[in-house]
Amino acid sequence: MQKLTVCSLVTEAVKKYRGNTSLSFVGKEGMTYAGLADKIRDTSDLLLQAGIQKKDKVAVIGENMPNWGIAYLSILFSGGITVPILPDFHPSEVMSIIDHSESKLVVVSLKQYARLKNELELKKIPYIIMENLTASESLNLTDTAPQNLSLEEKSLAIAEEDLASIIYTSGTTGSSKGVMLSHKNLSWMAIQTLTIQDVNQYDRFLSILPLSHTYENSLGFILALNAGASIYYLDKLPTPTVLVNALKMVKPTTILSVPLIIEKIYRKQVLPKLTGNPVSRRLFGFRPTRIILNRLAGKKLMETFGGQVRFFGIGGSKLDPTIEKYLREARFPYAIGYRLTETSPLLAGCSPQNTRWQSTGPALKGVELKIDNPDPETGEGEILAKGPNVMKGYYKNPEATKNVFTSDGWFRTGDLGIIDKKGILYIKGRIKNVILGTNGENIYPEEIESIFNSIEGIEESLVIQKQGKLVAMVNLNLHELEESIVRLNEKLVRVTHDTLDEALVEIQSFVNQKLNRFSRVQAVILQTVPFEKTPTNKIKRYLYTA
Repeated sequence: MQKLTVCSLVTEAVKKYRGNTSLSFVGKEGMTYAGLADKIRDTSDLLLQAGIQKKDKVAVIGENMPNWGIAYLSILFSGGITVPILPDFHPSEVMSIIDHSESKLVVVSLKQYARLKNELELKKIPYIIMENLTASESLNLTDTAPQNLSLEEKSLAIAEEDLASIIYTSGTTGSSKGVMLSHKNLSWMAIQTLTIQDVNQYDRFLSILPLSHTYENSLGFILALNAGASIYYLDKLPTPTVLVNALKMVKPTTILSVPLIIEKIYRKQVLPKLTGNPVSRRLFGFRPTRIILNRLAGKKLMETFGGQVRFFGIGGSKLDPTIEKYLREARFPYAIGYRLTETSPLLAGCSPQNTRWQSTGPALKGVELKIDNPDPETGEGEILAKGPNVMKGYYKNPEATKNVFTSDGWFRTGDLGIIDKKGILYIKGRIKNVILGTNGENIYPEEIESIFNSIEGIEESLVIQKQGKLVAMVNLNLHELEESIVRLNEKLVRVTHDTLDEALVEIQSFVNQKLNRFSRVQAVILQTVPFEKTPTNKIKRYLYTA
């Protein structure tokens, strides 16, 4: 049986796919797997010369690029532990993580160094510029001689249960915790995910999510390298023009995404073309013609994505039912997964051919899921998990680790869900987000928000309880809202600041018609600025519920 370490997976991939492109910027000449091996070997030697020893922590903070991956793997091959940090964290958060993780060295991109320079120099933390990673002059070298060992020899020194990474969660409810993931956690996940979707040496991944997040790191990087696939990164900000050009050049077969990305594409590009005039709006409102229109739009969407996508993975939060309906009718190859940082990250998922409406699919093969103390009427309860992908615990936080596991070793996900008779999992929402109604009913704000967010003109929404009342806070795009009010009422309503209150009442009435009695909102409040979010684009609810 293959040794379950990230180093072993990469070593084997180099043997099999030496001439294949491994990592590359879009539109640039990429490095082969053989070239990647050379850079990892040389850089891990440099890290050893810089004083990094087995089990030392090294922080990595930077934008997605080939050298990010080289840094990550070189740390592992040198016996160290990576501490990937999301580049959107505030400088004070970054320094707090570096301090808490006891990182001895920081690999930092030029862009991140520009904003962290003062803090790094104030605390006298050694650093390497990511873009100059393989240049020896970028390191303050010790007298230690380089080992000049092959990757295979370096890999032999790494054990399955060795800690590979400490990933600090962004968290929507408060302070971050350092999730400890072993080599076995990550490499088992990379191999086991192939039971859901085949990945091979001919696949091309376009990486658009942060590599410092477990989702992209595990499934879009380690899994891809294990299979001999090619991974492409943007070297510019992902504006619509840059992204469209990248899609044309790469023609990706695989993209990992979050709901926000596909929802924006649908609302900004697809829907306006489908409902741009009264005739098309009437056609779109009739199910048979809507399906035809969506199918045609789906073909154009596939062309926009390069024409060869066979897996568009969506994870991170609940997908708007309206968007999923479009994707299904458009026959776009999407798949929804259920993931948590603490589980490396995947717990449940399926291929695009086996998606179930508003479901994440069954548990990943080798993972056990069960519902704790299910409600006798609804079957809802907290989702518990067991498997080789579950973390070792929270770094330097034994109390939090103890609280997140049951006495018999099941991991508490903090999510409410239902598992049907066929073993299909349906997520209802985060336990901490559930609102208790006046008569004791469970109200899931995420489900109400998805209806608000389906209305053109509403950028984002947040449903909370204030003084016993269910309240929706909405951030608006007034220009788009004017059009959406026309569609809600089938009459002309011009939305101005003077009529904004009337528009909010119309929206409240429209949404409440689609909700059960106890989930209806009692007020809609204008949120004049965008909600504050985590680096993974989740609204920080705790800031608005205090």
